[in-house]
Amino acid sequence: MEIQPIVIGTAGHIDHGKSTLVKALTGIDPDRLKEEQERGMTIDLGFARFELPDGRRVGMVDVPGHERFIKNMVAGATGIDLVVLVVAADDGVMPQTREHLAIMQILGVARGLIALTKIDMVEPALVELAAEDVLAAVRGTFLEGAPILPLSAHTGAGLEAFKQELCRLALATPSRSDAGVFRMPVQRVFSAKGFGTVLTGIPVAGTVAVGDVLEVLPSGKRGKVRGIQAYQEAVARARAGHSTAINLADVSVEDVTRGNVLATPGFFRPTRMVAATLAALPGLARPLADRLAIRLHTGTAEAVGELVLLDCEELAPGASALVQLRLEEPVVCAPGDRYVLRLASPALTLGGGALLEESKHRLKRFKKFMLAELERAAEGLGSPRELLDVVLSRRAAGLASVDELAVEIKRAAPETALLLAELAGAGRVCALGTRGWIHAERLAHARELLARELERWFAENAHRSQVDVRDLRRLTGFEAGFLDALLEFEAAEKKLELKPGGLVRPLGRASTADPATEEAARAVLAALAQDPYQPPSPAELGAALKLPERRLRAVLELLIDRGEVQRVNPEILLTREHFEGARAAVVENCQEHGSLDIPSLRDRLGTSRKYLIPLLEHLDATGVTLRQGSTRVLRKR
Repeated sequence: MEIQPIVIGTAGHIDHGKSTLVKALTGIDPDRLKEEQERGMTIDLGFARFELPDGRRVGMVDVPGHERFIKNMVAGATGIDLVVLVVAADDGVMPQTREHLAIMQILGVARGLIALTKIDMVEPALVELAAEDVLAAVRGTFLEGAPILPLSAHTGAGLEAFKQELCRLALATPSRSDAGVFRMPVQRVFSAKGFGTVLTGIPVAGTVAVGDVLEVLPSGKRGKVRGIQAYQEAVARARAGHSTAINLADVSVEDVTRGNVLATPGFFRPTRMVAATLAALPGLARPLADRLAIRLHTGTAEAVGELVLLDCEELAPGASALVQLRLEEPVVCAPGDRYVLRLASPALTLGGGALLEESKHRLKRFKKFMLAELERAAEGLGSPRELLDVVLSRRAAGLASVDELAVEIKRAAPETALLLAELAGAGRVCALGTRGWIHAERLAHARELLARELERWFAENAHRSQVDVRDLRRLTGFEAGFLDALLEFEAAEKKLELKPGGLVRPLGRASTADPATEEAARAVLAALAQDPYQPPSPAELGAALKLPERRLRAVLELLIDRGEVQRVNPEILLTREHFEGARAAVVENCQEHGSLDIPSLRDRLGTSRKYLIPLLEHLDATGVTLRQGSTRVLRKR
């Protein structure tokens, strides 16, 4: 069996013959519930398979037409690629005809045809009037210009012509893409004897195979796929666009309900806030107000909440806006998902649009930068690459891993890595070493801020040629890991030099000191050299040379930046010449004795334990020596 990965759906008013038409086309009665068969009214979703002339099969979804079951109709419309709008010739266009048509338009269905049913029940002239009624109703919609085919499912009149046209459109309808990670809104769950829990629905993205592990959201329960059926036949794999039944192990029927989502683990998270585009239906009696109580339908889920208008005071009928939907219970969705918005009470379809993001925060109204970002997100929905560009551009300062970005755009990590490489080639994003990815605009902003803060700091510290990275962290507000990555990038770009001890020196930077400071520096060097391995502390230097603490600190910073003084710890400073002498003595001592002999080293340097131990700890920390138990040895290089 070969499956054409599209789904055909019905739409239309109650008792206009949707289920009868499906049965006539497929031989399958989509009214599976006893109550439906007894009452002759579709209550829930019905499924059937339809065979094309070339032997391939497509799925058919029959939806209820009664206004009380609109939520079931919306659930069934998820995943529909081609719609059959059913209008009875004896009734013509009715309220649910218009509402179903509006819902299909909102959900982004772009192809379809009209079945003008029950022509055996009226005079030919009334059939023509009904056709004119339909033409007026579909004007300005995706069905404008679509074929209108009169038929009778009871007598068979016109049925063959309708079937041929339906087959033609089905073959011309582009196959549903199976890109992205697997996700299936659950339309039905039941227990099958000998199999356990079975979940049915139409996958909207990705593929699934027997043996895969999937998770049910929002509960997060996981189970292994024991079996898959597509159109009542066992298959090893299913994909987006297949009407699918999945036998899931380790998950009970009580753990799943319609509105849940079955998905590849780790990519989707339940959310109570989503940003979206919203187009209000033109025929509404009044504008939509901010904080309106609404009912959201997306996938097979339904959630009550409130509408927040982000870029307007009120939304006029037929107008569009950027909005945030704040919900009372979580939904699982992805950027680009279509949704229908209805009034919480009384039930009335208001409009719909596309979801843009799973919001982490309440969005503030009329914020220009935020609205610009959402507009960019809306423009990028048609392309994973553009969506990735937008996602990175909207991230706050910091780096994102491939795995984090894969979750954001709902694509597998290898595909996300390829998209990043394409964007990097176009100069849109940049990898900071192996630490992560950043958008080019964000990187440019971060580099500008770093350069500005460096310039300001050195203007206030003219005697310095290098700055402590901790000062830069405080000045820029950058997180430590991001700042380290940014500094490494700047070093690779030959803008600065990273020095030992967490110091940063802009290339070409030279300290400047006035004559008095230079004279004080010479005096400090002379004082440190008098007893080189038992030097005076900073406090003792200041007292001996009569230098105030602030001035002494500036002089020591100048000498350290120039490399003329080495700070061992806050209290011990050695001239560079004597520090290198001590280092050489330690290396020679270890080579001579196999490990460090402290008494002989102490005697050679003419120092005491008070100064020697901090010196050795500094050499440990800088990779010269290594502690092994109670001894020290040279670190292998």
